[in-house]
Amino acid sequence: MAGGNFIAADEGGSEYPGKLTRYVALTCIMAAMGGLIFGYDIGVSGGVTSMDPFLKLFFPSVYRKEALDISTNQYCKFDSQLLTLFTSSLYVAALIASFVASFVSKKYGRKVTMFLGGLFFLFGAVINAAAVHISMLILGRILLGVGVGFANQSVPIYLSEIAPYKYRGRFNVLFQLAITFGILIANIVNFLTNKISAGWGWRVSLGGAAMPALAILISSFFLDDTPSSLIQRGKSEEAEQLLKKIRGVDNVDAELKDLVEASEASNKVEHPWKVLLRVRKYKPQLILSTLIPTFQQLTGINVVMFYAPVLFETLGFKANASLMSAVITGAVNVGATFISVHCTDRYGRKVLLLTGGVLMCVFQALVAGLIGWKFGTTGMVATVLPQSYAIVVVLCICVFVAAFAFSWGPLGWLIPSEISPLEVRSAAQSVTVSMNMLFTFAVAQVFLKVLCWMKFGLFIFFAAFVFIMTLFVYFYVPETKNIPIEEMSRVWREHWYWKNYMDEQSPAKEVV
Repeated sequence: MAGGNFIAADEGGSEYPGKLTRYVALTCIMAAMGGLIFGYDIGVSGGVTSMDPFLKLFFPSVYRKEALDISTNQYCKFDSQLLTLFTSSLYVAALIASFVASFVSKKYGRKVTMFLGGLFFLFGAVINAAAVHISMLILGRILLGVGVGFANQSVPIYLSEIAPYKYRGRFNVLFQLAITFGILIANIVNFLTNKISAGWGWRVSLGGAAMPALAILISSFFLDDTPSSLIQRGKSEEAEQLLKKIRGVDNVDAELKDLVEASEASNKVEHPWKVLLRVRKYKPQLILSTLIPTFQQLTGINVVMFYAPVLFETLGFKANASLMSAVITGAVNVGATFISVHCTDRYGRKVLLLTGGVLMCVFQALVAGLIGWKFGTTGMVATVLPQSYAIVVVLCICVFVAAFAFSWGPLGWLIPSEISPLEVRSAAQSVTVSMNMLFTFAVAQVFLKVLCWMKFGLFIFFAAFVFIMTLFVYFYVPETKNIPIEEMSRVWREHWYWKNYMDEQSPAKEVV
């Protein structure tokens, strides 16, 4: 059947000996801390842009329109291209940095790439906290973006390569769990710092990004690189000893043999980008590495998460109430991610994506209906919203966030990181990160402008995309549960559509 394709992942292929060791569990937890920097930034951005002292200093025109002009259309009150540039400049920097990080990851290893990500993010946090002019804010955001690009390039691959294949989904989801923790921590920090009467609370919020940066910096000192990366860089003996250590057994010959063969195939490919883009057999990986992160951003989740305080304030909540609502959605985001930690390797990736897609589509449409009912097309509303209405809006947004948190949130990073062979893995991950950042930038840059133009129809637009991507998952995304990462070609050969792209020709011979 075309749409099903739920492969019996445990049948056929290699069964590597080994067990889940305490060392590998601790290693994966430490590596996943790289997600904190991305999550903290998503959470902190919308919070500081709803703080009056921050707006007065850097965006006075926005402050005057938001605070002093009570007749302003609710849909348009925060519409400022300079304000959205502050938020979205990070994602352009991350997009560009991901291509550099791809080279660094392949040449020097995943560990070095993670370290550099933390270092750049730390510099950006310090500059933002000390900012006295908009140019300092933008410079800090660019450095933060470079850090995010390096971390998002290296951490998902690291987790997929070092975790035992039967637990790969669970440990890779820790990256998304760290992102959600980062968002929640930022929301709590924003809520508390907004109460500082002296008006410098926003500096604490922006400077707080130094803490997750230090977490990944310190973690990277204690991590070993992955066996795949070590073999790819000619350190086979070191890789064998590490493999014995992380698998908890001495008999690692079968897995080591597959890793060495994958590395030999990788070394024959001098131009992985050219191979990924031109060789027919890698079209499935290229297409999914492009579409999955694109769809992830077109769910509208980042509109909710990094504009949550602004969104709630636009809906008529008071400043502190809007920040508190953002804390609530952040907590839901963390809690629901644990569903994915528990279920990804048990029930598979596809079931979670389909379930989450249906729930997101329904509740995104409900949010659109509620906003449209209250504000209509004019955006005018009384300053005080009924408590019952506020509760229903927050509840619908929480269900939407929960559905994303156990499906497209973690699996949008997991699936691209595990589907590509070693020879194009870094390049494919760069495609994933760059597309994620490109559409995060696009959504961040145009959201407030499009909200002013489309009004509540914007949320119907996102719901329509969720419907489309759920159909795409049903027909075109194969199940990858419990399949060793170096044997992932099986899922393409057994898929009703992607098997048409599979052949045995050497990629080195296909590329001129």
